[in-house]
Amino acid sequence: MQTLDTSSSRVSGPLAERDIALVIFDCDGVLVDSEPISERVLLAALAEAGVAVDHAYFKAHFLGRSFPRVAQSIRDDFRVALPATFESDYRERLLLAFEAELKPVAGVFEVLERLAVRACVATSSSPPRVRRSLQLAGLDSYFGEAVFTASQVARGKPAPDLFLHAAAECGVEPERCLVIEDSVPGLEAARAAGMAVWHFIGGSHLDAGDAAPGSPPLPVFDRWDAFFEMAPQLARETGGRAAGEGS
Repeated sequence: MQTLDTSSSRVSGPLAERDIALVIFDCDGVLVDSEPISERVLLAALAEAGVAVDHAYFKAHFLGRSFPRVAQSIRDDFRVALPATFESDYRERLLLAFEAELKPVAGVFEVLERLAVRACVATSSSPPRVRRSLQLAGLDSYFGEAVFTASQVARGKPAPDLFLHAAAECGVEPERCLVIEDSVPGLEAARAAGMAVWHFIGGSHLDAGDAAPGSPPLPVFDRWDAFFEMAPQLARETGGRAAGEGS
């Protein structure tokens, strides 16, 4: 993996002006390296339904979005009626693949252990998927009940609803939240919520060329050991359990 120069992304300005009390993590591609598995399983299921989709289309139209939005994109772009059991069959195949293959993103445990503020998860995944993903990766104890999904809000990413819901449930003002996201819809949602946001491209589905454009540019990092280089004020002075709901 290419290592970015985080010196240009060091948050000595805007983040330093915020009293960050909550870090909101996306799940897929941020905490767990699930996107290549999801892509393989979904594209195979679509091929069986007569829909040919490539990697570029997956990243542009599916990454970071809830399944209802993915299904609507397929219907709109390909004018195809998916089988009634398509979603349930896909989810069953995906969870079976996760059981055999899913791993946490390298370095995330160290960040959660040293984090000095609270943490939660806000994801477009379904509740069963995110729950099992965190269990398989050994991350569930860091978050406890502080796991929020698009099923809990009227509008998923790129609308800000999910992040605002997560902040409200945790009792933290939006301006005191830092969001870690890998997808463009997630980045847009965090910005719309008025939260600080960093673009993590350390999952195996992304590389330096996937850094999202924007004005002003977002801090971008591709390895978790850069997290506290960018924001040392969020690190514990000494070792200890992550400061999340599950601590």
